[in-house]
Amino acid sequence: MIHHINGLITFKTPTYVVVEAGGLGYKVYISLNTYARIESLEHVKLLTYFHVKEDGHSLFGFSDEQERTLFTHLISVSGIGPATAQLVLSSLSTDEIRSAILSEDDRQFNRVKGIGPKTAKRIILELKDKVQKDAGEDWAQSPSADNTIRQEALSALLALGFSRIPIQKALNQIIKEHPDMNSVEKLIKMALQHLS
Repeated sequence: MIHHINGLITFKTPTYVVVEAGGLGYKVYISLNTYARIESLEHVKLLTYFHVKEDGHSLFGFSDEQERTLFTHLISVSGIGPATAQLVLSSLSTDEIRSAILSEDDRQFNRVKGIGPKTAKRIILELKDKVQKDAGEDWAQSPSADNTIRQEALSALLALGFSRIPIQKALNQIIKEHPDMNSVEKLIKMALQHLS
């Protein structure tokens, strides 16, 4: 398996990039979330997943390990291939996907083109244990109300013009330090201190 690719971006679209490494140009399929993170970069390091099937090989790239792990989980679900997994990762953030799985909120997945009610339920059924194991006991035990508070804080901070990745890092740190957090306003104020 190719673990990662590090090189010069010679061509870029919202769905794939061409990365030149070692004199070769690799076509690497990406999600919109990854594209947003690398859009302004000329040189990139992407974690990868090499997908092999009868009619061809494809290389998928991810900006972080969380996204790659969710991708491999999603393609393990019956009826979901790499293209659909990329659509899910383009439509929802990794936090939104984990939250939807852990809170059994199949409506989040129904918003994704190509995912019907049965497939949404299958994603939750087949991935809940894996996501709980990945996230550790803190995620698994947090009630959906905490996820709602987190989501509201994320939305508010995005509206204030902050970038998603620093917001998510700040929220993760605050919630880890204050697991009993139950106020959106307090969470936003603390996050603003981290982001300033």
